[in-house]
Amino acid sequence: MNNRYDVVIAGAGPAGGQCARDLATRGYDVVVLETESEEEFPRQSNKSTAGTFPSMMASFGIPDDVVMQYTDSVVLESPTDHYVRKQPGAVLEFADFKRFLVEDGRDDGAEYRFDARVTAPIMEDGEIVGVRYNGDEEVYGEIVIDATGPAAPLAKKLDVVDLKRENHAIGIEYEFEGIDIDRPGFADLHDAMMLRLDHEIAPGGYSWIFHTGEDTAKVGLCYIQNESHSEYAREDTSIDDYLTHWLETDPRFANAERIEGKQHRGSAHIQPPGKVHTDRFMAIGDTVPTVDPLWGEGINKCMQSGRVAAVTADTCLKHADHEPTAENLEVYDSLWHRDVAPNQRKRLLMTQLLYLAPNERYDELMADLNRLDDDTLAKANRGNVGAITKLLGLEDVPLVARLAKQQLKLKGLL
Repeated sequence: MNNRYDVVIAGAGPAGGQCARDLATRGYDVVVLETESEEEFPRQSNKSTAGTFPSMMASFGIPDDVVMQYTDSVVLESPTDHYVRKQPGAVLEFADFKRFLVEDGRDDGAEYRFDARVTAPIMEDGEIVGVRYNGDEEVYGEIVIDATGPAAPLAKKLDVVDLKRENHAIGIEYEFEGIDIDRPGFADLHDAMMLRLDHEIAPGGYSWIFHTGEDTAKVGLCYIQNESHSEYAREDTSIDDYLTHWLETDPRFANAERIEGKQHRGSAHIQPPGKVHTDRFMAIGDTVPTVDPLWGEGINKCMQSGRVAAVTADTCLKHADHEPTAENLEVYDSLWHRDVAPNQRKRLLMTQLLYLAPNERYDELMADLNRLDDDTLAKANRGNVGAITKLLGLEDVPLVARLAKQQLKLKGLL
């Protein structure tokens, strides 16, 4: 078995899979190491709600046959109100999507090794030169990429990422049938992706219903284990308890039944990213802390991250005298901030402010969104200060002051 490659990638998720696809099409020798067995892939890592938009599908050549349901709108809900925006989207069958990336990468020459748990980097003269997996097996590469998500076994040991527990987001999702998709008093969720802001259901986070056809949908919630969650959470209540509470109290689920085998769990870190590369190494996808959980469209961000990493590797590997040093891999950092997460600090602050707001403010937000033009929310999502200001009022001054105090504490100034 070959043990020397141009690029070694740990993790076969959207970021690792897309990076392998792009590198293989450029003719490079690339191997992907994946913890799970091929027969069950992606049983353990099948965690995403998989909501995306046509631009992502077209950009990365994703086929229609991995789509569970095309949608026409995005719905935001508060405890007593809602806002509907017409926006075409797609809910993916995430397992089929991940298997497509593997198969397509293989067709272009990428090698995949399943049942390959990455444990540590192989170092020479202070630089990573390969990866150790399954205890004592080794593989070497000119460039090594960590796409393992929050586990980050390589990035952590290289001190590339500093993942903090207080910024850890966790999520749970089930697929159901028998849901009342068009319940009186609620928005019509036929062909829609719905996100709900309600601390009774997801304290310091959000919940969702993604229609997948007829009376079926993906239903889940996510929250960040931070100050917002601590303020609104009920004592000794787990994320499973919150989902159960929602299922028992929302009339749309009165006749709903879980679809066997369709449950997903996941996690991410919600914090500003630090370093994303060093000598001969890049961290991609969810190995890099997420910019924001609500508006980020995580699949697209992971795919973009994998793509810019492939572009960066190509700039080094195609020139024999262009070593993949940290300095020469700096282009990845630049592309990440330009293409993957522009205005990331403003967007993260906006999301943090959103989760600090009480339920009553969420009801007011829906009224504001229904009053303003649709572009306001889109611009605010991109970090436009003017649009964010339009969504704020005098009643938000205490929230802004509280967020500012939190930021000063994080910087050690308070």
